[in-house]
Amino acid sequence: MKTLYTVLLLVLSNVFMTFAWYGHLKFGSMKWFQSLPLIAIILISWGIAFAEYCFQVPANRIGYMGNGGPLSLIQLKVIQEVVSLSVFTVFALVVFRTEQFRWNHILAFFLLVAAVYLVFKTPVQAS
Repeated sequence: MKTLYTVLLLVLSNVFMTFAWYGHLKFGSMKWFQSLPLIAIILISWGIAFAEYCFQVPANRIGYMGNGGPLSLIQLKVIQEVVSLSVFTVFALVVFRTEQFRWNHILAFFLLVAAVYLVFKTPVQAS
């Protein structure tokens, strides 16, 4: 159950992260947003990123083996990267609608899934 909570919190975290990092690129098409100085854009993004941390930190604390969770630090990071790229892809395709999903993207996702498999694979003990 802790793994499920961890992944759900990571998804929420990455939704906010993606908006903080890339949302301002789309919002630039709004007239009120265009007139803002860069420092204002940075502060808005920073505010959104705060929400990201409010989900990311608990996800890592719940999931990390050192805190009684089921996941190693490396497993947490690989899961986070897959979640991050998945959320970003949906964001790019839905919000921007200018990106095209190509065969190399599909292959890259397959390789990420393979990475998750490998990071969870128990190594064979040498005798």
